[in-house]
Amino acid sequence: MATAQLTASSISVSARSLSSFEGLRASNVKFASFKPAGGFALSRRPLRCLVVQAATVVAPKYTSIKPLGDRVLVKIKTVEEKSEGGILLPSSAQTKPQAGEVVAVGEGKSIGKTKLDISVKTGAKVVYSKYAGTEVEFDGSSHLILKEDDIVGILETDDIKDLKPLNDRVFIKVAEAEEKTAGGLLLTEASKEKPSIGKVIAVGPGPLDEEGKRQALSVSPGSTVLYSKYAGNDFKGTDGANYIALRASDVMAILS
Repeated sequence: MATAQLTASSISVSARSLSSFEGLRASNVKFASFKPAGGFALSRRPLRCLVVQAATVVAPKYTSIKPLGDRVLVKIKTVEEKSEGGILLPSSAQTKPQAGEVVAVGEGKSIGKTKLDISVKTGAKVVYSKYAGTEVEFDGSSHLILKEDDIVGILETDDIKDLKPLNDRVFIKVAEAEEKTAGGLLLTEASKEKPSIGKVIAVGPGPLDEEGKRQALSVSPGSTVLYSKYAGNDFKGTDGANYIALRASDVMAILS
């Protein structure tokens, strides 16, 4: 059976800019040349390679971004490049940021005949849902345009445990995972079941009804609750405890 081997040499493939595709750009990519054992060589014709940009780049000629409706522009907090022990983290291990500073807000939204302003103000430090919004590169920094409802809460300090939830969000301190099985066997970290019980630390003002009025939530701070296992956004506090912010609809029961 014929075999194939890779040679040590490499070729450089260059692609020209494709201006007809918005959000796509050409890229220089290196491929190792491929030489079958039979002695013949594969063609080295240039190949075009498209790279999809993770964020929309706003050209320098534009000096401001004004969100519309109930959208908010957030300047994303810089990703941590080192661990707490000072070890440099590779890009794959760096935590995707979920916090930033509000730099612009829209004019709000209307519910029926009621006009509602955005509840967060410029300069506020906020935490948002992990995969919310559209990322844009503007003025040399990463920003996110997202709906106000995608903002989980306001950070009044640098500690996540002091989060002030918005709208129908509930902020919970997660109960510690069981260390042993019912038979008394110690569990490893990998085998510990993800807890879905915790104590409510803070709640938002509630969702808006059809008249634009806030509806109080059915849970209150201090309650121990059972919630959907894979709901919400997880956070780690400076005290080492785990926290989760989720919608009130993801709370299934109050325990007593």
